[in-house]
Amino acid sequence: MNKVILMGRLTRDPEVRYSQGANQTAVARFSIAVDRRFKREGEPDADFFNCTAFGRQAEFIERYLHKGTKIVLSGRIQNDNYTNKDGQMVYSVRVMVDEIEFAESKNAAAQNEGGYQGGYGAGNSFSGGNAPAASGAADGFMNIPDGIDEELPFN
Repeated sequence: MNKVILMGRLTRDPEVRYSQGANQTAVARFSIAVDRRFKREGEPDADFFNCTAFGRQAEFIERYLHKGTKIVLSGRIQNDNYTNKDGQMVYSVRVMVDEIEFAESKNAAAQNEGGYQGGYGAGNSFSGGNAPAASGAADGFMNIPDGIDEELPFN
């Protein structure tokens, strides 16, 4: 099984290109910084992963994501090895994105200077289908009426 789930912030604005031919397909390339849970002295505080998405996901990324946006993604790891101009093999991996979603509300993103200008709230995802419609309050979360606690089956 080849499955990876990552949460982090975009390190730069995504680069989106379109394939040539009759059926143009969007290809988005971006990288995310993922904080390390345990930090040792002298080691980096984060790991950086190169990611690629195709089609409608790539168009979504182009429209709504930019440097600093906090996201959660799932996908698979793929070898991205090549031989450089000196004839040496360079080993690397790339995350091929299957699903992607925002990891914070618009208000939290704006406070962290990682705000996005989309109409989606935290927890809304995009996995290639139609984009979800925005609903609820301006911060992207639905308002829960007072007194609802008595109706919930768990407390």
